[in-house]
Amino acid sequence: MSATGQGRVPHVPVMLADVLDVLQPRDGGIYVDGTFGAGGYTRAILGAADCAVLAIDRDPNAILRGRELATEFAGRLTLIEGRFGDMEQLVRALGHDAVDGVVLDIGVSSMQLDEAERGFSFQQDGPLDMRMSAEGPSAADVVNGFDEGDLARIIAVYGEERRARAVARAIVKAREEAELHRTLELADLVAKVNGRKPQDKIHPATRTFQALRIFVNDELGELARGLSGAEALLGEGGRLAVVAFHSLEDRIVKRFLTERTGRAGRANRYMPASEEVVPSFSEIAHRARKASGAEVETNARARSAKLRAAIRTAAPALPLDMGALGFRAVPSLDGISHAGGAA
Repeated sequence: MSATGQGRVPHVPVMLADVLDVLQPRDGGIYVDGTFGAGGYTRAILGAADCAVLAIDRDPNAILRGRELATEFAGRLTLIEGRFGDMEQLVRALGHDAVDGVVLDIGVSSMQLDEAERGFSFQQDGPLDMRMSAEGPSAADVVNGFDEGDLARIIAVYGEERRARAVARAIVKAREEAELHRTLELADLVAKVNGRKPQDKIHPATRTFQALRIFVNDELGELARGLSGAEALLGEGGRLAVVAFHSLEDRIVKRFLTERTGRAGRANRYMPASEEVVPSFSEIAHRARKASGAEVETNARARSAKLRAAIRTAAPALPLDMGALGFRAVPSLDGISHAGGAA
């Protein structure tokens, strides 16, 4: 549920009660909200205890909107414009060596979807952008600049779209006439390729838009780096809560915690074969929590949400091994050649 521009409708983040139950905010504690967004988790944490929150968001609009909340909780909320994947550096730069809790809500925010000019939604016309900040290539740059094979890989891997090759072929054919620069142009094109049956629960362009958004913002790489940063920052007994909405994201969180809790054995290739794995986290629960039926009824976004949580041990943090998290087959901006030039 998104807030209005004037904040008349309060933003209620997914699985809020569960996140608070995991974090257990305490007086004097320091907590990191790595995906500030509309500030729902931050407000709840600050309201639960006399603590401080370091709130990170790469979207300058989110930071701007957060100033009112910072005024309300003067001296207790620090807004940081940046990527949560750089969490460790951002937090240490403020003089904090350790924190008591970290919460991450992965993916695009409902407010970003509501803003047609951001280009995230296939239900509203807007520029084909999808960037969470103004940096780097846009979705339009990708669909107009990458060859058919690379587009198909992006859409297949990040969108898990079974007709990725057909979608990529249609994009390449369409841009021979004119480049694609509007969201509805692309949505209509993909819908024609995939078709739409009455029993379909999602729009036929959903997976393609998801793939482009994840790729443009390096969301999965950001998630891996953010988890590693949280591991480095959390003090002994510190608590980690991660809410994911898609299997790609949840898979990374699950693999990370499986390795860090010692259930995977020697999964990290940087550890010597003879060295015993000392868990850097202990699980709060083996299985992910899901939103209650009552919450799903009032907030459709909660339907696919999964919350995974863990408690930091005294063991040292492990080096980040992207391969162990399943990144070997994932395309990247650095590794894919453009249609008109070198990689």
